[in-house]
Amino acid sequence: MIGITPIMEWVRKHYGFIYKPNTRETFRRYSMHQFLEAGIVLSNPDQPERPVNSPKYVYQIESSFLLLIRCFNTHRWNKALANCLSLNQTLAQRYAKERNTQLIPIQTSTQAKIKLSPGKHNELITEIIEQFAPRFVPAAQIVYVGDTKSKWGHFDKQFIERLGVIIDSHGKMPDIIMFCDERKWLVLIEAVTSHGPVNSKRHSELTRLFEKSQVGLVYVTAFPDRTTMARYLKEIAWETEVWIADAPSHLIHFNGERFLGPY
Repeated sequence: MIGITPIMEWVRKHYGFIYKPNTRETFRRYSMHQFLEAGIVLSNPDQPERPVNSPKYVYQIESSFLLLIRCFNTHRWNKALANCLSLNQTLAQRYAKERNTQLIPIQTSTQAKIKLSPGKHNELITEIIEQFAPRFVPAAQIVYVGDTKSKWGHFDKQFIERLGVIIDSHGKMPDIIMFCDERKWLVLIEAVTSHGPVNSKRHSELTRLFEKSQVGLVYVTAFPDRTTMARYLKEIAWETEVWIADAPSHLIHFNGERFLGPY
């Protein structure tokens, strides 16, 4: 089992090809992802629920494919190749099914089903949708949900464009966007497990990204617990809201002339 950086180092040592450190994500998305889909490699066979953004995320070559490689340039090659090709689709389907069982399912208010990759960040996103939304923005429509594995985990682009918002694909999206039709609010939520509350800089970024919105903007930072919130307390911007998953019925309002609303 080996991670992306050690793989790149192995290639440098044995093949003399040097990958720059900032190409790790490209390597992951345009090489390892395809190997995974084809059933050529497995991800985290020792701990399948390990989150995608974990520094311990590892890959391992699939056993039948390893056997095929070891048969190269031998009299066993043709037979091994035929066997591997006959299994290939089956392997890809089986491992895809196994990966799907690790996903976190979410049922939205619009009955759209969203599945997120495992990990603490996406567990918090699930809490926001299932615990925060019914209490503070009831009947909200889930417009966007980011995923640690895929930026555009769920995105109703046509709906948000009807509200006057045109999203730049390079824009740094919040983790969740909800629309409250009753109050005409677009609720922008950041889920914080390791970084990124709605601080002054992030507040400005989101304001610019959604500046053409025809409805009011509400900014919320969500934390899993008060211990995590304490680490970022001095960064949280005024005129924003804070929600804590382990005390779901409470909301912390950071100043302003009214509670929970656009300014």
